[in-house]
Amino acid sequence: MIQQRIARPSVIAVDGRSGAGKTSLAVELAAALREHRTVALVHLEDLYPGWDGLARGIARCAAEVLTPLRRGEAARWRAWDWLGEAEGAERVTEPAEIVVLEGVGAGSEQLRSLADAVVWLEAPADERRRRALDRDGETYAPHWERWAAQEEAWLEADDVAAAAAVTVVSTPGPGRPEQATRRVLDALAEVPALRDLPARERAERDPAAVAARRIPATPEPAPLFEALFGGAEHAIWLDSSDSPRSPHEGTPGAHVRNRFSIMADDGGLLGRRMAHSDGATSVTFGPQTPTPATARFDQPFFRWLDGAWGHGGEAAPAGLDCGFALGWLGYLGYELKRECGGKDVSTASGGGTGIPDAQLVYAARAVVLDHERGDAWLLALTAPDAEEWLDGAERAVRGPVAEARDEPLSLPAVPAFSARDDGGVYRDKVRAAKAEITEGTTYEVCLTTALEATVGRGGFDGWAAYRALRRRSPAPFAAFARFGGVTIASTSPERFLSVAHDGGLRAEPIKGTRRRAPGAQPDEDALVRAELAGNAKDRAENLMIVDLLRNDLSHFAVPGSVAVARLFAVETYATVHQLVSTVEAQLRPGASRAEAVAAAFPPGSMTGAPKISTMDILDRLEGAPRGVYSGAIGYFSRTGAADLSVVIRTLVVVERPDGAATLSLGVGGAVVADSDPDAEHDEIRAKSFAVLSTLGARFPE
Repeated sequence: MIQQRIARPSVIAVDGRSGAGKTSLAVELAAALREHRTVALVHLEDLYPGWDGLARGIARCAAEVLTPLRRGEAARWRAWDWLGEAEGAERVTEPAEIVVLEGVGAGSEQLRSLADAVVWLEAPADERRRRALDRDGETYAPHWERWAAQEEAWLEADDVAAAAAVTVVSTPGPGRPEQATRRVLDALAEVPALRDLPARERAERDPAAVAARRIPATPEPAPLFEALFGGAEHAIWLDSSDSPRSPHEGTPGAHVRNRFSIMADDGGLLGRRMAHSDGATSVTFGPQTPTPATARFDQPFFRWLDGAWGHGGEAAPAGLDCGFALGWLGYLGYELKRECGGKDVSTASGGGTGIPDAQLVYAARAVVLDHERGDAWLLALTAPDAEEWLDGAERAVRGPVAEARDEPLSLPAVPAFSARDDGGVYRDKVRAAKAEITEGTTYEVCLTTALEATVGRGGFDGWAAYRALRRRSPAPFAAFARFGGVTIASTSPERFLSVAHDGGLRAEPIKGTRRRAPGAQPDEDALVRAELAGNAKDRAENLMIVDLLRNDLSHFAVPGSVAVARLFAVETYATVHQLVSTVEAQLRPGASRAEAVAAAFPPGSMTGAPKISTMDILDRLEGAPRGVYSGAIGYFSRTGAADLSVVIRTLVVVERPDGAATLSLGVGGAVVADSDPDAEHDEIRAKSFAVLSTLGARFPE
């Protein structure tokens, strides 16, 4: 029989300290991959020449096993006889489509240069020792310390964990091997070199069905979120906090924006989360399980999103009119502009904001509240743990309705905010922006700055602050998000972009703001609304952004479908009046939805026009990255739908290693040719009022 020559195989190295679980995982991984292709499984311990042979075993494996297998040739080598303490009989490893190499040192520098991906297993030291001695006690026990010292010396010089494409953390507790294997396969599929490798396995396992329960109930949202997701380190609530007893005054159709609220986390067997910073992406599968697996790779965010979100196409449960039917939720920070024609400010300025450019959770289970119909929808991807979660969520929804806690926010100390730019500096920057307009390099500059405060350990509760904010300043795109040490409390009234499941695109830029006096009477509101609606400067600002968005949407739209559905409408909120327009289009069939979002990012209402040159001007004037502020918060659904808000009126809280926290509030306004520096400074004071007043804080003088 003639052996068919195998083209260059894919090599997966599984490494970790002794007792981390490498062998079990490698055997399960090889078995799963063998269902559709040939697999060679190599155990590195067969190549160590004795208890002091770690380095020589690595060298032998590279020369005698991986090098010929990479050429598509059979590998001939001699296994070590551990009882006889000598080389044993010759073995032959036939070429295969996939080579799985496991053992201490499998991911070493010499071997990973021959591999496509390294999987690193991490486990507590006492757990590793217990596993290793339970497995090979009589043979291994006398040599444990000797071998462990050899491992540590090697790892001090070669940080395999940092170089690994996939990391698996194993903790003591219940866990099924096949579930850990699935998470590793999912993580390997994120690695660019192996992206197509487990495609058939994933297609067979990915659940197409969503289990849904529709419950006629109107639970208080805040206590419900706390009950279901309060303990999750990564959770998000897209909160139509002004829903929807009456649409915004003078705003026909506003109920479309505030009908639904969505709550989710990264929990469950099929949950996952991602983070992206400066071109590097990490995706963690099963983050709340005993054996989460994390893939790390270099790839632009929007290219990753195109693969992760794709073209949608999954049907929503019958009767659920919300575009969201599980999928990705989170934030896209402003500095992703580096992928959309802007410069990389975080690198140019010598450092970023200290938090990822984007973070998303993949909700395998979620709650959708339909405020208009008075229904609570419970959604979960079909999985072994789905029914248990649905039962618990239903009990929470049907249980005694918790009262909304309306007590005032109580802080140990009122945060003392300082401004990145004091009044004089900000006015000078307004003048500089006007000079750019005079020179003809831009038409409109959306200049921003930041207010910051530091609070001591335990001095700030982001969840309590958000509950107070949503009572003080309800908005259709309010949101609370917790991503580990980062908390986002947003009361945004502005939609950046929505994508309907059928490809309908909609942007609703806000340009033009007036503060609404507390307790304002209808006649007072009417006077302010009329002045805003007729103000030439505000209309000019708004129109420029409308034109910008028409251009942004046109890149991926059906020709002739871009239209201005609403121009210069005044919307009234608890603390402000806003001038809002609506631009709509239809996505071209087959066009990338992620690229359509990228074409409009960052939100034009936060840059100015023309976008690319104006972003460069802003980089020079502002001198610091914006971070989450000016980006977007929302969801990318399995249905292909997306809905994203502009991150304004938003407090970002970042926990520091010492337990203190940094609070940041971005504020800004559009500068045009006839802008008055004093008026522009007054505008940022007005925009900061809702958040600062809720915290009992003052605008810094």
